[in-house]
Amino acid sequence: MRHLACRTLLAAGLLGAATAHADNTPPAALAQSAVSAYEAGRLEEAAQLFDRAARAGNRLAQFNLAMMLYRKETTAPEPDAGWRWLRRAAGAGLAQAQFNFALLYDHGNGVAKSLPTAAEWYRRAAEQGHTEAQVSLATMYYVGHGMPQDLAEAAHWYLAAARAGHAGAQYIIASMYESGEGLPADLRQAEHWYGQAALQDDPAARAKYETLRAGPRDEPQ
Repeated sequence: MRHLACRTLLAAGLLGAATAHADNTPPAALAQSAVSAYEAGRLEEAAQLFDRAARAGNRLAQFNLAMMLYRKETTAPEPDAGWRWLRRAAGAGLAQAQFNFALLYDHGNGVAKSLPTAAEWYRRAAEQGHTEAQVSLATMYYVGHGMPQDLAEAAHWYLAAARAGHAGAQYIIASMYESGEGLPADLRQAEHWYGQAALQDDPAARAKYETLRAGPRDEPQ
């Protein structure tokens, strides 16, 4: 699944726990121990603990179990188990799961390709501030990928991602300000965003920034 994120979401700051658990262990503690097992390379133990936490409703465990299944780090009797757990985590509001679920439908990975479905889940993640989802949704609007082209909506989402520090979005929104695509032309804003992307070692952005800095500009009335 090369379009899926090749990492497990790990709960920040969680310490390892004992591997034996009582039946009433809270789902978060099960997920915590699953993370410790995963990091130690005990993949089957991790999968079993993620499964227990996932069935108890822990959305992080649902996502991590789905990722293990997609990466074939564990197996399940049901062939669509990865999809089902990813769908549950996405439906529970986990932004990374929503983004990965959108990727499935955007690229047709193991499912029938559906750009409207992809756009719906990109939007859900984007509205939670998921930067890559914001860029993906912006790009769909920018090129008319599975939806009517809408440059204003593309600019909205590129700008959100740019403000979050995404270098590619910073370059694109700079070019949109420079050309007046989707928003009013504004060379000062274009210079600003090219400069922000240049600070992230984007050579094309640096060249555009230096060109705008050196060129004439209208003073505000």
